[in-house]
Amino acid sequence: MKLAATRELHEYWNKLRRERSAPERLEIDPVALRGVLADTFILEVNSRAGFPFRIAGTRTSAMFQRELRGRPFLELWRGDETRAEIRDVLACVCDEAWPVVVGASTKPAGFKPLEVEVLLLPLRHHGVTHARILGLCAPTAAPPWLGLTAIAPLSLLSTRVLRRPSEEFGDFLAIRRENAPSPPSTPLSRRAHFYLIVDGDRRS
Repeated sequence: MKLAATRELHEYWNKLRRERSAPERLEIDPVALRGVLADTFILEVNSRAGFPFRIAGTRTSAMFQRELRGRPFLELWRGDETRAEIRDVLACVCDEAWPVVVGASTKPAGFKPLEVEVLLLPLRHHGVTHARILGLCAPTAAPPWLGLTAIAPLSLLSTRVLRRPSEEFGDFLAIRRENAPSPPSTPLSRRAHFYLIVDGDRRS
C-alpha cells in the first residue's frame, strides 16, 4: 500500500474484524474515519448493476467530477476486458473475504498519467459477505488539475491480496493476471484466471 490513507483504512478494518473474516457494516464508525472519510466508499454487491455506490466520499466524487452515489463502480474502468477483471476481483473480495489493494492509472487528455490506489475490503451485512464492500480510492499525487478536470476511466495496473500471518496463505499474496510474467522460482497456485503467489509455501 503506497498511501497513508489506504493503510489507515485497512488497519481500522483489520482491528474491527478481530479474528473474523470481515466486520459488520454497522460497526463502521464515520467519526473514527474522519481523516479519510472523503476518500472512502461503500459498494452494493450487485453484479448485474455493476456494483453501484451506496456511499461515495466527496473527494472521490470530485476526482471523477460527478456524484457517484447510485452509479456503477464498474463504469469507472476502461473497456470491457478491464471491467471483467475488476468484476472478478470484487468476486474474490466477497467469495473469499479477501482484502485487496488495486493499482490503477488514468490519463486525461492533455495531462500526464496519474496513478490511483483503490482498496477493497469485505463487509458483513446482517452476517452476509455478499452484500457490501468497503473501499477507498485516492490518487498517489495531487497535480493542480485534480478536482477541476474529470479523470479518465481507470486502467488496471496491479492487484494484491493482503492477508495476516495466521491465515491460510500467510500475510501477503500477489495476484497476477494470467498473461503477466512470474518469477521462475516462485510457487504458484491457480484460482480462476488469477495466479496466487505464495512466498515460501506451495499450495495446490
